[in-house]
Amino acid sequence: MGQRRESEPRPAGPPLGVGTKLLLGTGDHAVNVTLSALSLVYVWYLAKVVGIAPGLAAAVPLVGRFVDAFTDPLMGRLSDRTRSRFGRRRPYFALGAIPFGLSFALLWVDPGLSGQWTLFAFYCGVYVFYSLASTVVSVPYVAVLPEIVPDFDERTSVNAYRSALTLLGTLLAATGTRPLAQWLGGPEPDFFLMGCAFGVWVTLPWLALFAAVRERGDWTAPARRGWFDGLRLLWTHPDYLRLSGMYLSGRISMDLVGMMLLFFVGDWLGRPGDFEAVAGVFILSAVVVLPLWVRLAERTDKRRAFGYGCLWWGGTMLLFLIADSDFPPRWAAFALVAVSAGGYAVVDMMPWSMLADVVDEDELRSGERREGIYSGFFTFTRKLGGATGVFLAGSVLQLAGYHDGPHPQPESALQAVRWLTAVAPAVFLGIAVWSSRSYRLTRARHAEIVAELESRRTAAAEPA
Repeated sequence: MGQRRESEPRPAGPPLGVGTKLLLGTGDHAVNVTLSALSLVYVWYLAKVVGIAPGLAAAVPLVGRFVDAFTDPLMGRLSDRTRSRFGRRRPYFALGAIPFGLSFALLWVDPGLSGQWTLFAFYCGVYVFYSLASTVVSVPYVAVLPEIVPDFDERTSVNAYRSALTLLGTLLAATGTRPLAQWLGGPEPDFFLMGCAFGVWVTLPWLALFAAVRERGDWTAPARRGWFDGLRLLWTHPDYLRLSGMYLSGRISMDLVGMMLLFFVGDWLGRPGDFEAVAGVFILSAVVVLPLWVRLAERTDKRRAFGYGCLWWGGTMLLFLIADSDFPPRWAAFALVAVSAGGYAVVDMMPWSMLADVVDEDELRSGERREGIYSGFFTFTRKLGGATGVFLAGSVLQLAGYHDGPHPQPESALQAVRWLTAVAPAVFLGIAVWSSRSYRLTRARHAEIVAELESRRTAAAEPA
């Protein structure tokens, strides 16, 4: 018998069970606990607790994203070329688990330093450590999912479970970060102890995934193309570029809302004690509607479901313009948050399902399975969107005169909070919808790709 080629088919296998889908979602849960804590609370923590200027505080994540621009694609390439008895991706779950949790804890340590630039340099260094550790686990994690889940619609189902656990991670970060720090610290919040507790929590899923996930060994032939030739194919892949534009714009919107919600509730509405409750209502509402978006994607296609979600979320975010400290009655503010959350989840869920289809299309073009490099760049897109949103918001707040002192915020800063929360996300969601219009990888097109790949594999398997 001849040697198995990379393009030969693997057994599709039975549909994944609920337990397997939940396990696969724990990786995204761990990543999102950290990313959500950083987007929701970290700039506030650096500005309010540490005392770094908002613009400088918002630049800390951007430094980490600059490093990710190089390391995420390289990690993807490395995992594509890795060969071990544990598979291509799994070894990195074990390798990166402890550094991932440790680096997150160190983000909240008080170094006892003084001076804006000294503090900025310290937190940038720790953030880079976190970014590297996150890359080691998250890029192989994203890459392994298309290999395990080959079916067009089942990918949407698996990503719905991922999104549910992702949103629960956001909920944990939103409602638990400050209260846990307060509870652990007694009279004064202890954010470092909170970081240690969360660090242990986000380490465990990677160890479980390493122990339980089994990669399919029939798509593990070494990559034949060189690095630059592979990059050329990726950056000339039209549907990947369109999908990246959709996702980048959507992530900027998500992290703008994530960062600004604390400022909006605390400074604009004047109800800082309501933040955890508002965030909880928002996230739980998003989880509840996830099955409806899955059903819509199955009845239409993923691109349309993404577009409808963006329009729904962007339109309802504009309603935040009418909310203020006298917004009557109080429950109406919670109702508005619940309604606006309807489109939030699909903006993150659908692009990950679509990425797996794009990888199939790339195999048709390149003749190789290159989940790693695609996942590396897409993971970087996720982080870049978050850092861009946070940096944009922090810079605008600083220009508007926002301060961390006990005195009331100036009207310019309050209006900046209002518009950054309500209007800026809607603008980026509109850009995401515009980017999606030319995305061509529909269900019918994907079926054609799968048929062509099967035809090639059949021909390759026949004796010469």
